[in-house]
Amino acid sequence: MPAETPLAVVETERGALRLVAVDPAAAALGLAPGLTLADARARLPDLMARPAAPAADAAVLLRLAALCDRFTPLVAVDPPDGLVLDITGCAHLFGGEGGLRDDARGLLARHGFMVRATLAGTPDTARALARFARVAVVPPGQDERHARALPVAALGAGPEVALALGRAGLRSLGDLADRSSTILAARFGEATTRRLARILGREDVRVTPLRPPPDCWAERRCAEPLTHLDGALAALGELIDDIVARLEADGAGGRRFEASFFRTDGAVRRVAVETGRPLRDAGAIRRLFRERCDALADPLDPGFGFDLLRLAVPVAEPLDTPQLRLDGRAEQDDDVADLIDRLGARLGPDRVLRFAARDTHRPERAAVAVPAIGAAAAADAAAADAAIWAPEPGEPPRRPLQMFDPPQPIEVMAETPDGPPLRFRWRRVLHEVALAEGPERIAPEWWRRDADPAARDYYRIEDREGRRFWVFRRGLYGDAPEPPRWFLHGLFA
Repeated sequence: MPAETPLAVVETERGALRLVAVDPAAAALGLAPGLTLADARARLPDLMARPAAPAADAAVLLRLAALCDRFTPLVAVDPPDGLVLDITGCAHLFGGEGGLRDDARGLLARHGFMVRATLAGTPDTARALARFARVAVVPPGQDERHARALPVAALGAGPEVALALGRAGLRSLGDLADRSSTILAARFGEATTRRLARILGREDVRVTPLRPPPDCWAERRCAEPLTHLDGALAALGELIDDIVARLEADGAGGRRFEASFFRTDGAVRRVAVETGRPLRDAGAIRRLFRERCDALADPLDPGFGFDLLRLAVPVAEPLDTPQLRLDGRAEQDDDVADLIDRLGARLGPDRVLRFAARDTHRPERAAVAVPAIGAAAAADAAAADAAIWAPEPGEPPRRPLQMFDPPQPIEVMAETPDGPPLRFRWRRVLHEVALAEGPERIAPEWWRRDADPAARDYYRIEDREGRRFWVFRRGLYGDAPEPPRWFLHGLFA
């Protein structure tokens, strides 16, 4: 359609199609959101209407928030069509607040968006001035002076409240500010007075960013865009050195490192690596990022170049200085942890698993596979469980290394019905029992719907050839409608 054709976005409201947004051409001809589509076309028969797509709009807003992440890590969305940036401590990187505002508007304009932006002391003041005024930068301490001239619609309290305020002769926020807050709250609710205080700058509520602020971060702005991946990774290595120095000063180590690569066309690629324990070894972190970048299904493409790189540590934990040996080298107890980190970087953290303890009576359910990276709590629980079942010095293990799932049925001859086995047959081979220890009774987990209702008596036995087995009798004589059965559950090494 021709570019000058008026366009409106419509959705069904109260049984009728109504305009929810109009383009500049339609607005210049007198159309506004809230009109029914029939009334709008009565005025402009050539009006083009498109159905609203809130989900698509929300997705676009998130992409714009990612674009603005280059200006500050604290970016929040203000649905349906706004963004709020906390630029505290960032403006000097862009030549001041005015320069940052111009850069942000220019970036969004290059992506085809019309932008209105205001910088103010509080998020609510900036939001109201951007939507209802044309103020670029509010000088410090001048929020209330600029906000007083705004219409009462800037409160965002809905058309009913705006209409009631207008009928009471209150046309601007200044009119409301001159009235007693107690009277306003009694008539229009405390929410209205809170909104008024925030817009006037009397109350400051910080934004809630889409991405939580990292524990520490560093960034590098490139005068000349980096058009080769090797150059970008070299610059990332310098950021790693900076981050490691900060972590060392804080006595901490990172559990997650996230690198953000900002392209000159506005695209953002993020690459993250996780570790199984706190880490601040610069060389190890570089290797993890190299492994991760080599394993990406969609390789990093510099395009026309990266002009900004940022490295953040979203998760950090205390890390003590490593103990040195007498020869001056650190203890080499982290080889397995290094291997886990490298495999996680290459294959993905969800594909490298470790066993963790589970709170259950049944041996076959006592361990569960969990991600090896980021499973510190599960690992601690597994260590605690292993400590519980660890044998006394010089004693044989209480649990076998190899267990069968499901347990193998065996034929047993016992001296008494409830006694240990004297001999048993497994896979057609007869084993004569030389030693037996037990029983260890494990009760059923009655609270589980799929639990086996029968108790088990476990025995550690050794045959005359020195082979050791872990067997159990399922059920007790006289307590079940069917006779007990014997099973071989595991083999000791």
